[in-house]
Parts: sequence; C-alpha cells; structure tokens
Amino acid sequence: MRQYQTTIVILFFFLSAAAQKKLKPVGELINIRQPGWQLVKAMVDSAKNKVEILPCDAAQARAALYKTQVTTNSPMGAIVYMTGGLMVDNGWIRILGSGSAKLTRTLPGWNEGKTNVKFGDKPAFYLVADDAIGGFFALNGGGLGPGPGKIYYLAPDDLVWEPLDLTYTDFLHFCFSSNLNEFYLGQRWADWRKEVDTLAGDKVYSFVPPLWSKEGKNVEKDARQPVPVQEQYSFNMDMRRSMGIYTGK
Repeated sequence: MRQYQTTIVILFFFLSAAAQKKLKPVGELINIRQPGWQLVKAMVDSAKNKVEILPCDAAQARAALYKTQVTTNSPMGAIVYMTGGLMVDNGWIRILGSGSAKLTRTLPGWNEGKTNVKFGDKPAFYLVADDAIGGFFALNGGGLGPGPGKIYYLAPDDLVWEPLDLTYTDFLHFCFSSNLNEFYLGQRWADWRKEVDTLAGDKVYSFVPPLWSKEGKNVEKDARQPVPVQEQYSFNMDMRRSMGIYTGK
C-alpha cells in the first residue's frame, strides 16, 4: 500500500523537474508487472457503495496518461489508463479518469487552466474528483495547506478547502466503502438518489440560495437545477475571492 501512496506524492515533484527534463513517453508509464488496476479493482469488488466503472477509449487513455505523467502501477495512473472515470453512489461522486460519454472530462484536461496553465507546470493542487452538489476534491501540492500528497475537499456549504488527511488510495476507499450519508449529513434531500442517477457527470446541482449562505442550509427547501460543472467551479472560485478566503487558483 505504501508503494501506491508514495507514487501519488511523487506526482507533485515530477512537474517541477519537467521544466528541466523531457516528460516520460507513455510507454514508460505503463507498468505491466505491477499494475495498480489490480488494487483498484479489488477495492471496487469489495465496495459497500455502488461503483460504476466507465469505459474508455484506448487512444484517449494513452494521451491522458501521458499528460498526467503518473505510472499505471499507481491507482491514479491505473484509473486514467483503464477507465473513463468512476461514478460512485449513483454518480454522487465522480472520480476523473480519461473521459467517457457519461463523464467527458479527463483528469489532466480538467486541471489545465485551473491548477496549471499548461501541462508540465507544478500545481499548487490537483483536482481529482467532485460531487453532485458542487464540492471538489483535490490532491494537495502544497498550495492548500499542510500535508502535500493528501486530499482536500472544497465544501460547498462554506467554500473552504478542508483537509481530509487521506492519500489518493485512502480517498478511493473512502468513496467506495465509507458511510457517505454521514459525510454528507444534511446535504442530501429525500429523492437525491433518483435525481442524481440521471445527472450527467459534467453537471452539478446549483442551489438557490447557495449552500454556503445563511438562508441556504436546508436542501429540502432550496431550489436546485443542473449546471455545467465548469460554471459551478468558476462561481465557487469567484465567491471565495469576494469573501476573502481565496487560496490558489
């Protein structure tokens, strides 16, 4: 397990060196002897929450893996190379891979212009997943606070990056087998499962009043409608700036 966790931490050190040396070709990133997919698949098979593995296009997966620059012996690299992404708990949480019809965003493509300007930049953090209510999960590259290589969550009810003290591998286990109702206590409405099941992976629910406002604390009464995830992310970042809690991109 430590091997996989260490590989993810290394993600944030390769980018600083990328300016000094050429990025690794995709062939060097594909590890046949120690495929991380075995670990991910075992976690999926034993998951307590519903996990949907989205299909991927082989050429697109290779391109996404090259841009991510993480080997397939790590869970992150394995998910990028082997899947179009993962939809957890009827699609409530979306873990980014190499893109699919149901979740068209790729892991490196979603980060471009947000956590890095171009591939090869050293990111302050790296977005790896998001949820149906406009919350975002990111791997800390040092720009979110203590714990580089650990997952932070941008909570939609306060727009603050919260440390979860989880490695990427720990995060997968959290998504697959933890009590998500407890984590999202007060943020799931009565028919959420039926609604989210039909929500596209590139959209999230926008709430009026916003969940972070004093008036928007009751999701049963708040109005909600699907909006593009890009629109919600930009809105969250703009609100963080206006509230004076802006950190990073």
